[in-house]
This record gives sequence, C-alpha cells and structure tokens, in this order.
Amino acid sequence: MFHAVIGAQYGDEGKGKMVDYLAEQADIVVRYQGGGNAGHTIVNKYGKFALHLVPSGIFHPHTTSVLGAGMVIHPGQLVKELETLEAGNIDTSRLVISERAHMVLPYHIWQDAWEEEQRKKKVGTTLQGIGPSYQDKVGRFGLQFGELRDLSRFETRLRQAWEAKLTRIPQLKDYGQFDEMWTELMAARDRLLPYIQDTTPLLYEAAQKDLHVLLEGQLGIMRDLDWGIYPFVTSSSPISGGIPAGAGIPPTAIRRITGITKAYTTAVGAGPFPTELHDEHGTYLQEKGHEFGATTGRPRACGWLDLPTLRYGAWINGYTELALMKLDVLSGLDKIGVCTAYELDGESHIWPLQASDMERVTPKIEWLNGWQEDLSDCRSYSDLPANARAFVEYIEAAVNVPVNFVSVGPGRDQTMIRNR
Repeated sequence: MFHAVIGAQYGDEGKGKMVDYLAEQADIVVRYQGGGNAGHTIVNKYGKFALHLVPSGIFHPHTTSVLGAGMVIHPGQLVKELETLEAGNIDTSRLVISERAHMVLPYHIWQDAWEEEQRKKKVGTTLQGIGPSYQDKVGRFGLQFGELRDLSRFETRLRQAWEAKLTRIPQLKDYGQFDEMWTELMAARDRLLPYIQDTTPLLYEAAQKDLHVLLEGQLGIMRDLDWGIYPFVTSSSPISGGIPAGAGIPPTAIRRITGITKAYTTAVGAGPFPTELHDEHGTYLQEKGHEFGATTGRPRACGWLDLPTLRYGAWINGYTELALMKLDVLSGLDKIGVCTAYELDGESHIWPLQASDMERVTPKIEWLNGWQEDLSDCRSYSDLPANARAFVEYIEAAVNVPVNFVSVGPGRDQTMIRNR
C-alpha cells in the first residue's frame, strides 16, 4: 500500500513525527520533493534529531529510506546529516538516492543569496539554494546524482553549467570559485556514490509485493508552487498531486492520504498569514509550542487554526484522514479561536485566495471553550477532557475528514489513534 503524508498548512505541522510513528509498520519511506530548506524535528528513543533531507523512516532498521527524483539535494549537507545520524548510532546503510534527483550545487546557494538581495519585497527564502536548483532543473542546466558516476563527463558538465551561470549572473564570481566547489563536491561524491541507484525497480517491486510504502512531503499546501500563496512559496509541489512525478509511481497506487495539521497554525517566512496573532495568545502559542524553525531557527508566526486552509487541502490533496498535532499546546486557554472564513470587500470566502487578496482579508473567528488540564499523559482519546474532544470533533465536522490521530507531545507514545 502506498500511503502519503501531506502538510495541511504552511509546513512545520509535525509531519516528521508522524512519518517516524507510521514508519514502524512501513517497508519503504520516500521523500518525493523539496530539499534541505525545511526540517523535520523528531524525538524518539535515539534522541532528538532535525532531519532536512533524510526521510524520517531512517530510524527503523527494517525500513528503506529513499530520496526521490523530485528532490534537489545538497551533497555536502546530506553527508553532514548522515554523519550526525551515525554519531547517534543510526544505521544509514538502507538509504537510497535516486539517480535522477538533482544536485543543489554551491553556486545555487550563492545565486539564492544574490537574488534575495535584489528583491525589493523579500520572498523569505531560507538561502539553501533550493529555488535556483529547481530553476536549473527546469531550464535543463541541472546535474543529476547519477552523473557523479562518470567523473570526466561530470566535470565537463559542471564547468559548462558554471560558465553559463556566470554569463547570466556575472556577480556570482564574487561569491566563490570553481576549484573550491570541485573540492567540496569530490569529498561528498566519495561518500555518496554507494547510495545512488535507479529507484524505479525498487518501487515497482514494492507495488507487486504490496509492501507498505510511506510517501513523505516537505512543507504544506500553502507553500505549493501552484496552489500556495505565490510568490511566497517553495519551488516544488508538496501536494499529493506532486507525488507521482517526484516519487516515480502511478497516481492510482496511492491508497491513503494523511493530512497533518497543528491544532493552531504556524508559518515561517514572508507572505500573508490571515490568522496570525500579534498579542499574548500568539506569544503563548509560540513559547509553549517551542515554535522555531528546524532549519533556520527563525521564530514561527503563530495564529488560530485556519479552516479554509484545511478545507482547501482536503479537496486538492484528497485527505482520507487527518492527524491533529500539538493539541496539548492549547491547554491553559479559556477560549480558543478558529478561523471559519475570510472577509474581503464585504464578501465571505471559505477557500484561500491569491496572495494579493490574502494580504487584505480579515479572518472570521469562532470561539470554542478551552480547557486547563495537561494533556501530555493522555494515551487514549477518552482520556482527553470534554472540551478537548469537542474541539477535535468540531474540526472533523467542519472539514468533513476524520481525525484519526491526535498528538499530545513529541514522543511516539504521545500519539493516540481514533476511529480504528
């Protein structure tokens, strides 16, 4: 069975924790898009880890972890991540890198910094070179991981790509030189070559044997290149529609789609965020939820749960279930806000709009009764206080998707299952 785990908000919803939890029963975990510009924070028996590239299934010895063709991967960053995992006694031998995945090269990071400097209105890029790498992929200037096998050909291709880049952006010569780039890449090449392979036979055989394959996305629907708040988006497609291309599977193979949402909403980076709170409630959520980006350390903006976003994702992604994360963070609030619609120029909208309109909307807030009890020791849904259960069931009814998982803390044992 192919099972997708999708971000239902702006990213940072807790996908890493859920993939780590679900991967215990999985044979393969596939990252199908994105790069090292966002992180998944995972707490398990091995410790606390911030993964940026490696799929969250790496912690399970029986699970094969695949970096899919739809990803853009910085070789040096991946080596450092593998070294961190191995220092924590994590076996990385079952990692696979698709030969078709594209490389984030040093000059992509230089270009990312240069382009952001040129913008009058910042996009809020993490400066990890992701956008420029995807630009080159689409422009057919990119280099794939499989090309590392033929060193002579790779050097020729890299020199040609670098010269073409300097022709278009001559300022990049001030950021670095070819020789230092080559030294960095060769050190990573020696480490990564054993992991590179064609992933098509692997996933084809998994389908024939009806293995359990988890499909792990990065970020969420509101950062999707087409369906997010463009231009404040990532450069790939984290929605379920991006999976077939990024993983290399037919769309009919995907049988289960779990949307991951927090019990409130957070966002990192620039762009409109209608439910953002600039008061004591926003501070409360940020501090109690430890809302800081795993990649950049930037504080996440916090706001009430955004139901238009959840409805939007339920339609475009086709969620078969929801996982509600960080319900415990809401404990201690007398009233909890939920955005049910946006008001714009006298009209009500129950779906997200284009970014230019989203900057002008006013969220329509409905207030639900809060609870004071600490939820961290709850292990079954019936253990939750009545108002917490009412909050969960309100969301379920509003989005018309069952909430099958509720999380009350970072540990694996703090995830409870409903409706099973």
